[in-house]
Amino acid sequence: MNLKSLLKICLFALLIVACKNDEKDVKEEPTETVETAQADFDYNVEEFTDIKILRYQIPGWENLSLKEQKLVYYLTQAGLAGRDIMWDQNYRHNLKIRRALENVYKQFSGDKTTDDWKNFETYLKRIWFSNGIHHHYSNAKLKPEFSKEYLNELFSATDTKLDGKAFDVIFNDEDAKKVNQAKGVDNVLESAVNFYGPDVTNADVANFYKKKTSPNPEKPLSFGLNSKLVKENGVLKERVYKSGGLYGAAIDEIIKWLEKAQGVAENKAQGDALGLLIDYYKTGDLQTWDDYNVAWTAATEGNIDYINSFIEVYNDPLGYRGSYETIVQINDFDMSEKMAVLSENAQWFEDNSPLMDEHKKDSVVGVTYKVVNVAGEAGDASPSTPIGVNLPNANWIRAAVGSKSVSLGNIINAYNNAGGTGRLKEFAHDAEEIQLEEEYGQLADKLHTALHEVIGHASGQLNPGVGETKETLKNYASTLEEGRADLVGLYYLYNPKLQELGLVDDWKKVGKAAYDGYIRNGLMTQLIRLDVGDDVEEAHMRNRQWVSAWAYEKGKEDNVIEKVTRDGKTYFNINDYEKLHEIFGQLLRETQRIKSEGDFKAVEDLVEGYGVKVDQAIHKEVKARNEQFPSPPYSGFVNPVLVPEMNDAGEITAIKVTQPNAFAQQMLNYSSNYSHLPEVN
Repeated sequence: MNLKSLLKICLFALLIVACKNDEKDVKEEPTETVETAQADFDYNVEEFTDIKILRYQIPGWENLSLKEQKLVYYLTQAGLAGRDIMWDQNYRHNLKIRRALENVYKQFSGDKTTDDWKNFETYLKRIWFSNGIHHHYSNAKLKPEFSKEYLNELFSATDTKLDGKAFDVIFNDEDAKKVNQAKGVDNVLESAVNFYGPDVTNADVANFYKKKTSPNPEKPLSFGLNSKLVKENGVLKERVYKSGGLYGAAIDEIIKWLEKAQGVAENKAQGDALGLLIDYYKTGDLQTWDDYNVAWTAATEGNIDYINSFIEVYNDPLGYRGSYETIVQINDFDMSEKMAVLSENAQWFEDNSPLMDEHKKDSVVGVTYKVVNVAGEAGDASPSTPIGVNLPNANWIRAAVGSKSVSLGNIINAYNNAGGTGRLKEFAHDAEEIQLEEEYGQLADKLHTALHEVIGHASGQLNPGVGETKETLKNYASTLEEGRADLVGLYYLYNPKLQELGLVDDWKKVGKAAYDGYIRNGLMTQLIRLDVGDDVEEAHMRNRQWVSAWAYEKGKEDNVIEKVTRDGKTYFNINDYEKLHEIFGQLLRETQRIKSEGDFKAVEDLVEGYGVKVDQAIHKEVKARNEQFPSPPYSGFVNPVLVPEMNDAGEITAIKVTQPNAFAQQMLNYSSNYSHLPEVN
């Protein structure tokens, strides 16, 4: 079988789809787990409110050497050791609230058949899923469907204490948004996220970092990434995340496990990178962070890779501070080899993009793309996980050294094996659109993710003298970057180059399926995630809406996208895919100009004009039409449990993979084994 045919088959299949003393800190095996080696693997765990909990497998685990399995285990433990950091970053009262509610859950022996108790359980599960009391996607505070009187009864029955603001905030209107991106408000003051002191303002942040200068302006440091900005006696001060600093107790645990991982590193480059990460956690030094990212990006050999630290800045309304996140990955060598074709042709995509010549890179370097299988996640990546990641985030490292792009193959496979087609048939315009989605939709989605991560985030360059995007575009930086990368993918999904490279059989049909799905989601179906009357807040939802709405408006004169009303239902039908391709190219050119020039007024007009406000009539209609589908709009995962087996000398002799039977079981196990922070930090 030739490479081209094998590539197509593999793509389709994916889519359907150290020393004795080191062993003393092995975590105890949790009770009630099941072996993963099942032919009839059940991906579904449970559902509650708008959440579906799934499982995922770890393909190829048995093919790893014991040393490699140890590396995965240690990296996973390092990730979980920092889990509570994410909780505290999300909101200052989260740990206090979680521990009180968990005590009730474990200790209450009263009537558990009442609606009040069931609502209490659901509320706790929602908090577990969101790593705090604010919804993981909408950022709105979760509302309990039980009274404060009932909660006090539970506290009294279980000798649980939760006083003052931590109790009151569960029921009142304070701290209503974790991240408030609204125009015309002080975004820092109005956001409950715990990256800033309660009296720090937008102006404080801007003025504080305006005074910061990097030793090398061409290699700007990521100021604010690993700290909390507070006022002490009226003076702004950073509390740095490091050993001996903020979150030091948890960071010391992370360091302990990373040192074990370094001891079983696959090669020198990997070990050196881990050493720099350890140094960064010890010192909090941002130059060490950049040195680590350069080393980590260059360390591409081996079966195991990982993401670990304070990385994505979506939870900061101003885009400075990184949320704690970890993903441990096992390379899928077969699929990565097939998909390397995108990386190898990155320069062609850059050269042939619709960007202005001055915004194109002369040399796209170091873009690596791999399909990986996740072995464990924590922090901002769990329970709700991405399906693709491109790092590092610093523009100068991307330009000078490159980046790593990964697609989380077993996560995508779990999604694909746990879903249905009901919503497609309800919201698609006609039978042709449904057929295209059923035959090519998964492939289109996979390729869009790959193009978004590999080509999109690596493309384009800033004009000389223009500052980092978080400084120039401020609270719109994240949604602009995600939309720009989406547009790169959309532009090339409808292009014969994909067929020439052997990635698709029929580029037009794949492109049409991609365009249908994107417009359908951006203008309608993603609205099922919002309550009627809400604005769009989350960066990715915003970008999908402003891309789709801008394209719809610009194509009105030629009826490129037609709004159709049939039997009282709204549909959006694409009449001219070629012209839509041109429109996506025009918007890509403009978004890159905005980023390259740091044009704040233009990004504000784009996002506020097209990405924030929702057509209320369509929103109500979409919510009503969606009521027939019981499947929740959001999914997340429990993690497989890696259980070491020991000999009499205390050495690990094997590591088996088990699965938790229930979401609550894993959450309580994590709280029992990985609570390394006090309630107030």
